[in-house]
Amino acid sequence: MTDNPTTAPSPPADTAAPGSAPTAKIASALLRYRALAWFTGLWLLLLTVEMVAKYGFGADTPSWIAVVHGWVYFAYLLVTADLAVKVRWPIGRTVGTLLAGTIPLLSFFVEHRNAKDVKHQYAL
Repeated sequence: MTDNPTTAPSPPADTAAPGSAPTAKIASALLRYRALAWFTGLWLLLLTVEMVAKYGFGADTPSWIAVVHGWVYFAYLLVTADLAVKVRWPIGRTVGTLLAGTIPLLSFFVEHRNAKDVKHQYAL
């Protein structure tokens, strides 16, 4: 077997553009982001219902719902920052995505748009 000096070695199949993270790492970061965006959105909806029941109707509600949402949101911040670094989002998009977990229903729409864009950009 002889080497052909005119043929450049092909890049590994799991890499994206030069200088960017491998697509396998981006795909796993995207999956983590999508899952946490949904968990955060669902817990925020539950928290909203709990607050309306507590303050609007005087119902006795469990206080642990806010604690769980807080921890899920913290995990969402971490995985969103990880994805933002890997795909090199501008700071405005990163901050907007981070804040999406604080407004009921917004995390679902932002997650859908971001997932669509990242999948298209990195051919995932």
